[in-house]
Amino acid sequence: MNTRRLGKSGPVVSEVGLGAWQLGGDCWGEVGDDTALATLAAAVDHGVTFIDTADVYGSGRSESLIGKFLKQRSETLFVATKVGRFPDPGLPDNITAEMFERHTEASLKRLGVDALDLTQIHSIPTEYYRQGDVFDWLRTLQDRGKIKRFGVSVETMEEALICLEQPGLASLQIIFNIFRQKPIHTLFDAAKAKGVALIVRLPLASGLLSGKFTAASRFPEGDHRNFNRDGQRFNVGETFAGLPFEKGVSLADSLKPMVPEGMSASQMALRWVLDYDAVTVVIPGASTPAQAEGNAAASELPPLGDRLHESLGEFYEQQVASHIRGPY
Repeated sequence: MNTRRLGKSGPVVSEVGLGAWQLGGDCWGEVGDDTALATLAAAVDHGVTFIDTADVYGSGRSESLIGKFLKQRSETLFVATKVGRFPDPGLPDNITAEMFERHTEASLKRLGVDALDLTQIHSIPTEYYRQGDVFDWLRTLQDRGKIKRFGVSVETMEEALICLEQPGLASLQIIFNIFRQKPIHTLFDAAKAKGVALIVRLPLASGLLSGKFTAASRFPEGDHRNFNRDGQRFNVGETFAGLPFEKGVSLADSLKPMVPEGMSASQMALRWVLDYDAVTVVIPGASTPAQAEGNAAASELPPLGDRLHESLGEFYEQQVASHIRGPY
């Protein structure tokens, strides 16, 4: 597993992490406790040291499972969580200094740590980033030793650029994949200049880029790939990269001839993200140990090469960009 530094002066972390949204068990279908813990173990056993979660994932279940796992392991692991979208009391009532503190204390308890490695504001309305009070609340928590660093998980490049202006910002978490390439030209240089880490979520576009789906594929009732296809519950970009499902399947199928020998489609998609030096860590989700192991292996694969990158850039511009829905 290769490593990268989290910003200018942060710790060194694995370049492939583990996204723990699936482990909440409420938006990706059911994942049992034993399977969740085995998935965490498989990731760490294959070199992963960065785990990303949120208080809202399973209303605390993901954090609790990670807390249990941390007690079982001796490795030094970096756990990033998020604040702002917990269902009690929910938006917009979550956006107060009191709620940020209350939810931070709850995350500390569930994870079983004295201070959070990284707290990220979790995809709240843009107006709050512009106002800036939310960052002052996090600085206060940092001064009190409750959090070590703070960042933001954003939906749009506009939000990312607004947040980059905040002193002390450690990281930005963004959606970035072969189907959503806008950050390359709008964010990467600015983030590098500021020394802000980029955490990449949804690198497989909710599984589309694995190439395993067909237009007839079905998902459990409680899976966001079923109930949020058109943004019914939250930003449509969090599901299939904002593409209509059938169109996404067709586009993923057209990528299959480009996959280099010795790689899976998923690994090509992960390797594509890792080939950008502005990226600090990519956090593919996993709901089984085999998925976690396969994702981690992408770190050991060779770069895709200039010609394939050029082809994938043209593919995005000519066939994908016009079909993306939602704020971007």
